[in-house]
Amino acid sequence: MSQTPETLTAQLLQAAKDAGAETADAIALQGTSLSIEVRAGVLEQAERAEAVDLGLRVFVGQRSATVSASDTRAATLQEMALRAVAMAREAPEDAFAGIATPDQLAENMNAAHLELHDPTPEPTPQDLQRDATAAEEAALENGKITQVQSAMAGYSARNVHLAATNGFSAGYRRTSRGLSCVAIAGTGTAMERDHDGDSRIFQADLRSAEDIGRRAAERAVARLDARKPPTGQFPVLFDERISASLIGHLLAAINGASVARGASWLRDALGEKVLPEALTLEENPHRPRVSASRPFDAEGLPTRSRNIVENGVLTGWTLDLATGRKLGFPSTGNAVRGTSSAPSPSSWNVTLTEGDANRADLVREMGTGLLVTSMIGSTINPNTGDYSRGAAGLWVENGQITHAVNECTIAGNLRDMLREIVPANDARQHLSRVVPSLLVPGMTLAGI
Repeated sequence: MSQTPETLTAQLLQAAKDAGAETADAIALQGTSLSIEVRAGVLEQAERAEAVDLGLRVFVGQRSATVSASDTRAATLQEMALRAVAMAREAPEDAFAGIATPDQLAENMNAAHLELHDPTPEPTPQDLQRDATAAEEAALENGKITQVQSAMAGYSARNVHLAATNGFSAGYRRTSRGLSCVAIAGTGTAMERDHDGDSRIFQADLRSAEDIGRRAAERAVARLDARKPPTGQFPVLFDERISASLIGHLLAAINGASVARGASWLRDALGEKVLPEALTLEENPHRPRVSASRPFDAEGLPTRSRNIVENGVLTGWTLDLATGRKLGFPSTGNAVRGTSSAPSPSSWNVTLTEGDANRADLVREMGTGLLVTSMIGSTINPNTGDYSRGAAGLWVENGQITHAVNECTIAGNLRDMLREIVPANDARQHLSRVVPSLLVPGMTLAGI
């Protein structure tokens, strides 16, 4: 029998039944990856990997266990099932555990319309090295760049198949192509570093290596001669490169796993205003050529579009089957899983309403404050939403960018920050999180 992901999951389910499992689900991942790193015009590192990873979850009553392996021999599959069942029998009971019922399963499982797989041939190592070299050379064309720390190009392709004893069996193929460059400007203690990169499903959509190298260089040069900002209350504009992190904190707070544990600063906010009234946060798992698109979730349920926040109001949690049962709601079809873990809820593609102004308009409107272009470290209290992060960027004085800023901390409370955000109109539409630059009218800056 051919060892495809589909046949491997079928064999795992049969082995689970033979070992005494009442129900089970299995996942198989089969793929290749290739990465090339160039430095100073020569090949620095090359890696290629080919692997098959298997995961099996079994249920004995309300007890469950998950095991994984990367060996596809029949004896290994049988041993996986025997160990999983033995572990499940010793596990504590979980009243909320269990696979989907047949009536909950996705009916349209064809992923072709999502264009998750580039059918063009896999790039050769020489192709990737040529792209990485071109990005490095473009960065070095900037006279203020003293070196390129790294230029990397990569490709991956993976077949995914999920099957369960409830009759579900489906899969799809996914590809990814990426290119990045890290440039360094200045010398000695005055050195500054920044980067640029792109990642797409289709090679044809990837930005040019020359554009990526030039942009990395421009960003690094813009950080030269940085100073600490004054301490006080100032408006803070989160550049589009990092603004999605703010929405990421909101998504983490409405994740069913966090809400069920009571470890969320939005645990009591269902039906309340969490964003400005003019803003909606839409989730759409069916956008073509976008990395977080899915035809079905990791429990075989259909994925669907929904407004997580509508006109500023939080409408619901992000749920898989187990967290939905705990909270008394149906699953939202947001389960993800790896081969060594049980499903858990996660968000798909999200899009935040954009504003009418561009980033330059918001810079002028903010008067005096900080344009944040990078952050480091994180102190986020999951229960209160208190927020504190190290930041660097550009100082704005009287609506004009005057100089680079580093070694400062920005702080506030996420609940207050998100209810006051002002969006620009510069979001990149191909990302899984389409979020523009965001202006927070007032935050605490700690600098000098």
